Amino acid sequence: MIAPRLRRGRAVEAAGGGDRRGRLGAPGNLPAQLAGVALPSSSPWSKIGSMCRNITTLRGLEPPATTEEIEAAARQYVRKVSGITHPTAATDEAFEQAVAMVARVTAEVLHDLPPRRQPPRTVPPLRRPEVRARMT
Repeated sequence: MIAPRLRRGRAVEAAGGGDRRGRLGAPGNLPAQLAGVALPSSSPWSKIGSMCRNITTLRGLEPPATTEEIEAAARQYVRKVSGITHPTAATDEAFEQAVAMVARVTAEVLHDLPPRRQPPRTVPPLRRPEVRARMT
């Protein structure tokens, strides 16, 4: 038996366990109804393979966050909290409605907050050339 080691206060197996073990979105841990389900090829999200761990800060960007960036952040948030990486026919309507609601509230929050003193440390994914290249 391999002795467990600690990572961020949790025990993980020393041989390749990583901190993704047991998460719904981790490869191999998808429920049966989501296994093998892919987005339609017309969707730009079908070209992004996995869910990122962080949602990018949109407040304080120059130029300000676009509608597309706000919707992408909303989609990432809904994916993260719901555990659904690829909506199915059964979840698509609720998923898209949640994305629209989160995007609307995000746009309102960004509009209502005062300006930042410094820009965010990271560049949003949709402003990175390598991400744009994957989506085309």
